[in-house]
Amino acid sequence: MLRADDLVFAHPGQEEPYHFSLEAQPGEVTAISGASGSGKSTLLDLLAGFIAPVSGMLTLDGEDLLSLPPEARPVSLLLQADNLFEHLSAEENAALGLPRGTPKPTGQQLVAQALAEVGLAGFDTKQAANLSGGQKQRVALARTLLRDRPVLLLDEPFSALDDETRRTTRELVGALTRRHNWHTVLVSHHADDIAALASAHYRIVAGRLERV
Repeated sequence: MLRADDLVFAHPGQEEPYHFSLEAQPGEVTAISGASGSGKSTLLDLLAGFIAPVSGMLTLDGEDLLSLPPEARPVSLLLQADNLFEHLSAEENAALGLPRGTPKPTGQQLVAQALAEVGLAGFDTKQAANLSGGQKQRVALARTLLRDRPVLLLDEPFSALDDETRRTTRELVGALTRRHNWHTVLVSHHADDIAALASAHYRIVAGRLERV
């Protein structure tokens, strides 16, 4: 279980600090909602290690995460856009998730398997600039598969997609979360995404997480 216990943080000039506590179970999606500026991105930054809390605890299966720098945390982050290098192919973008030193033949096989798992078999050499928005998100998910990290943070990952692509992409996220036992934390303002995916839902109100 991913657990945050009273993570306290304030931006410069912020009068009242945030106090964040949540639990995210493996194989489930935990949704975070709240008004614009309520602290949703701040929460993800704390979980990812981009900023450090003043106090509190963050653990995964009882192991401390706060002492780890961002690159060492068992966390992957998927944003709304800008997830890929446009001049690289789908294969090259996905391969960025491979552990350093992976032998080339092994890496090519793993990348092909990951692209197939997200529904992009045969797209290996297609340049990212020529992919649709939904296909780009699938390549980013393939890269996440290759990173093999148990926590997936999603920051409005479907908001740039049309309705049908949004539906199929979030179905894929749900299936991958269950299949790989990810602790997926989804920030979204879209009620349909939360209803379709979330096993648990928290809302940020006055700088604190409240279970919905």
